[in-house]
Amino acid sequence: MKITLITVGKIKEKYLKDAIAEYSKRLGRYCKLEIVEVADEKTPDHASETVENAIRDKEGERILKYVKEDSYVITLEIRGKMLTSEELSEKVDTLGVQGISHIIFIIGGSIGLGKEVLKRSDYALSFSKMTFPHQLMRVILLEQIYRSYRIINHEPYHK
Repeated sequence: MKITLITVGKIKEKYLKDAIAEYSKRLGRYCKLEIVEVADEKTPDHASETVENAIRDKEGERILKYVKEDSYVITLEIRGKMLTSEELSEKVDTLGVQGISHIIFIIGGSIGLGKEVLKRSDYALSFSKMTFPHQLMRVILLEQIYRSYRIINHEPYHK
């Protein structure tokens, strides 16, 4: 299985880079992992809805350049479906059994995802009703993907 994370913006903090590197290394034995960072747009303070939509659309164009036609796209959205770790592992496992060989997870920028990206999404996933920094969300997502593979393989970790 190939897993791609498409994310908006770069990680600047060393502690987050270290965590991402650690989970990337751990995932190496379960899947082929690729992390794609697309440039983010600066959002002016008190931006209008029109300006925010334009920013989301521009970031969305950059994201969609990396989305392959035959891949299964999971977008991270506040209004998405909340799953337990076991349910996420079941989802990943089921997709593999159904012949899906490439899952793409998309984490938007600070103001979310554009409508074209949302349209392309096959599944909307929410980690919480709370808002998390998108840089930290990358670590949380990688940890949950790793946990999913441990659960799928009946290996200790998920308790």
